[in-house]
Amino acid sequence: MSNIPDPILQGLQRGWKVLGGKHGALPERVSCDVAIIGSGAGAGITAELLTKAGLNVVIVEEGPLKSSTDFKQLEPEAYASLYQENAGRKTKDKGITILQGRSVGGTTTVNWTSSFRTPPETLKFWQDQFGLKDFSVEALAPYFQQVQTRLNIEPWAVAPNENNELLRRGAAKLGIKAEVIPRNVKGCYNLGSCGMGCPTNAKQSMLVTTLPFALDRGATLLVETRVEKMVIEGSRVTALQCIAVKPNAAPAHPGGAVTTVVARHVVLAGGAINSPALLMRSKAPDPHQRLGSRTFLHPVAITTAVMAEPVQAWTGAPQSIYSDHFMHTQPVDGPIAFKLEVAPLHPVFFGANLPGFGESQAALFRQYPNAHVTLALMRDGFHPQSVGGKVELRSDGSPLLDYPLTDYVLEGARRAMLAMAQIQFEAGARMVYPGHELARGTSTWAETKAAIEALPMKPLLTRIGSAHVMGGCGMAADEKAGVTRPDGQHWQLENLSIHDGSIFPTSIGANPQLSIYGTVNRLAQGLAKRLTSKEVALA
Repeated sequence: MSNIPDPILQGLQRGWKVLGGKHGALPERVSCDVAIIGSGAGAGITAELLTKAGLNVVIVEEGPLKSSTDFKQLEPEAYASLYQENAGRKTKDKGITILQGRSVGGTTTVNWTSSFRTPPETLKFWQDQFGLKDFSVEALAPYFQQVQTRLNIEPWAVAPNENNELLRRGAAKLGIKAEVIPRNVKGCYNLGSCGMGCPTNAKQSMLVTTLPFALDRGATLLVETRVEKMVIEGSRVTALQCIAVKPNAAPAHPGGAVTTVVARHVVLAGGAINSPALLMRSKAPDPHQRLGSRTFLHPVAITTAVMAEPVQAWTGAPQSIYSDHFMHTQPVDGPIAFKLEVAPLHPVFFGANLPGFGESQAALFRQYPNAHVTLALMRDGFHPQSVGGKVELRSDGSPLLDYPLTDYVLEGARRAMLAMAQIQFEAGARMVYPGHELARGTSTWAETKAAIEALPMKPLLTRIGSAHVMGGCGMAADEKAGVTRPDGQHWQLENLSIHDGSIFPTSIGANPQLSIYGTVNRLAQGLAKRLTSKEVALA
């Protein structure tokens, strides 16, 4: 891929103001109009709009600056350099593995590009339960459209790879509707390595779109720089105290220099888990004990099938077909609903999610070319027994998510496994392995159905993962019900806005990147107008 231009290297050559790590020592003090903490979906949209309004912006990112030149399609390198905790972030009881990005561009640099608007039933629930009257399909539509144009989000026009086609084929035989996924790509090579960073710059992540826009307009980017705490005086954030960190997140100079960032306004966009944790470390006001609570995942259940013919699930667009049949057939306050998608399978990812151990696991790994993994993204946060998790702090101040897997969620996982297994058999599976430590492969739908129904659905036995984290700084029209106002401002801190997935009152019920883009587009336009009196929109 050496003949493909690298827009990040080109920008650095043009004189972008980037400091930290190999880009130069951090200054002792920085002053600006707006400091943005994080560089993912919410941060990137905000940075473009605020620099367009003429504001002096500093972006502070804990992770390194990596670009297409660095993306070698090698899992060990990618997971170590682009993900939180080396792609090993887990919940408190180790029951759920969480994939979150940790580099410039955040999770947008490593996600699989699936882009969905916030479902109408989710918005309706927010309106009814959290007083977010302005969060309607009609009110958000223009902001979503602006983002979709800016990031080239369109239904994937290329025929699905066999991995995705199996989901469509099996669902069709059962009369279940499956549709094409919109993706944020331009000139995609259809390589399938989206989760390791795009080596061709086709993925329209924040890394190659909004952040370069902001840097070209004078923004400063501090990388390998962690905001340890906000200095809070009364109702204002007066400074950010930052330290240099190594690429592995360890302090670069333990007990050493602190960089102070002073800003007229602060935008917190570190992502759910990290954003609540920073507010906790800073002892931010939390009079109603909402901070860090109602943090939601889409808990993901899986089934692995061995197909009669090769699938080669490592190649082609990772996700291009989905089904919301089991989302639409459940009332929002009924049994947990779920969205069906498939997983791209690269060797390390596949091996980490295989059931069993020892020779049985090795035997299944030898079926790798024929393997097919279906995912069920469960919509959490809409039921009295669906309260999500809570962000806590470890003794060193790092975040930890306590996310008990309740019977409500685990019974949803059972129903999801049944649905996925049936679809896989209809698509031609020879064997299906439910994602459960006590499960064994079975060769017929009847046998598999009986086995899944008999499984004890318990944490740690049931394999659950997630790549979608939301909540912890939830929006609400009443300060007693949330951390964040409907306009994105913190309820108690007048110069702090929160622009990331942590503001969602529940999980979305769909891959959340476009929900973050669209919502933050609206919030950031409003913030730009409050700070400058200027009307701005995405380029």
